[in-house]
This record gives sequence, C-alpha cells and structure tokens, in this order.
Amino acid sequence: MAAAASWRFDAIGTGWEILTKRPLAPEVRDAVTARIDAFDRTWSRFRVDSAVSALARGGGSIPGPSDAVPMLDALAGISDATEGAVSPLVGASLAALGYDAAYSLRDRGPVAAPADWRKRLTWHDGALTLRGPAVIDVGALGKGRLVDLVLDVLARTERGDLVVDASGDLAVRGRPQRIGLEHPFDPRRAIGVWEVTDAALCASAINRRSWPSATGTTLHHVLDARTGEPVRAIAATWAVAPDAMTADAAATALFFDGGPRLAHDWGVEWVRMTTDGRVEWSPGCPAELFVRAGGVGRTAPGPRANSLET
Repeated sequence: MAAAASWRFDAIGTGWEILTKRPLAPEVRDAVTARIDAFDRTWSRFRVDSAVSALARGGGSIPGPSDAVPMLDALAGISDATEGAVSPLVGASLAALGYDAAYSLRDRGPVAAPADWRKRLTWHDGALTLRGPAVIDVGALGKGRLVDLVLDVLARTERGDLVVDASGDLAVRGRPQRIGLEHPFDPRRAIGVWEVTDAALCASAINRRSWPSATGTTLHHVLDARTGEPVRAIAATWAVAPDAMTADAAATALFFDGGPRLAHDWGVEWVRMTTDGRVEWSPGCPAELFVRAGGVGRTAPGPRANSLET
C-alpha cells in the first residue's frame, strides 16, 4: 500500500498491524480497541473474567453474544466435514497439553474433547448455553472473525485502501496486496506469493505456538479433537475467502481429510503443505507457488489440483 500509515499493537496474545491511507484518529483507535476487548471478554479462555471462563466453571446460560451464531454455525460445519476432528469444546484438550490459561506448556497427556458436544452446547434462541462444565475454544476461526469485526469498525470512517493484519490472518480492501506464504520450516523463505484483492487470507501452521512434550516430541495448537493429539500430516495451510472468518475456518479444516471438500463447498481457494514437504492446492488456485519438479524450481500451475515436492 503506497504511503500507508501503520498502527501496530498487541491484542489477544498476538501482534496486529492496521494499514490505512492516513493515520487513524484517536477515537477510531479507541473504537477498535473497545471492539477487540469486548470480543476477548466474551470468548477468551485465557481470561478468568471472560464469559466462556465463567461457563467452564459449571456450565449455564448467558444472553447470546452476537458472534455466537455465525461462529458456532461455522464450527458445526467444520465438525461435520472433518468427522468430529474440529470441536468448539476442544479447550480442555489444549489445556491438557500445556496450552492453558497460564501458558504453562506442561504436557499432562492427551484428552479427547467431548464427542457429544452438540448436546452440551447450544447457541440459538438468543442464548449461549453449556450443559455442564467444559471449555469452549473458538480458536479455529475466532481470530478471523475478530479481523472482520475490526474491519467493520474501520469501514465506518476510513475510505480507500485498508489492511487489517492479525499475525497471518488478514483482510484487504482496495489496492491488491501481494502476500508471501511463509515456509513452515524456515521463516526466512516463502513457498509462494498470493495477490489478494478485497478479500481475506488466513494461515495456520504447526510451527506457531509449539512446545516440547514430556517425551521430547513437539506439541502444537492444532489438535484432532477426537484424540486430543496434535495433527501430524499437515504442516501449514492458507485460505482465501471474501471474509476472514470463513478463510480462518477453512484454513483450520484443511488440516484434516474433509477440509478440501468443505473449502470447495464454501467457495474458498486454498494451499496446504504436508509435513513431508509436498504442496497441494485447490483447482484454479491463483497463488504463485514456488515448487520443484525434478529438482527444478518453477511456478505451480494454478488451474488444476496437484501436489509437487518443494
């Protein structure tokens, strides 16, 4: 973005950058900060004063947050597509491996999420209800949802080019932006470049939020809810959709076998990299991918689904 003003800050445990044509007025920054804090006070399992932390202590019901229906409807769709590998009640599974409210990173062994989560958790008729103690975690798409909410706040006053970037989950309005796809095993490299225009790109990778287990293996934040174990086949995913919540949800789903079909059904373009170094992409994906065929680097052909060694 030419001659952009940049506002960088930390929120919800990650770094943010907002790029605009002109510096944001103090009242606009305050509105953004307030929107992020309201979301965090509802959905953060890391805050003792959040709504989901209160529900985790014994269940119950709260007046339905406005985000509950779009987020939990999408999570239900991912759960169906992945045969239960993604669940909004995976919070206790993450905590058991050490990704808990205290960031202890102390591995206490895998714990599967409740398989009957649809009976335990409901989000219709104006209320969010949890029957019995459990830990809601919307990390599969929550950051993307918050990017959309921040973009909505900015759109009330800001015109022209705009980028909201929450450390890999970003939305672009106006001038096209070329986004590098960071190699999950070497942050100095990119496996490709994706030009994004009036859309969102979200990424997820096993090298982010990772820590050693009690047995010396590496743990990370992308779990199979059915087992409580980190996924091992996919290393990183990228997805582009009209909104960031959809892109974030698809990027999570792509760690599992049902992800490509869900992305197709939702009209999401995607790229993913396996842990053995192969790159796969959706039919017609416009990303420029740097792959090797017979040891020669080239740009991957976007018009067809394929996989090649990096």
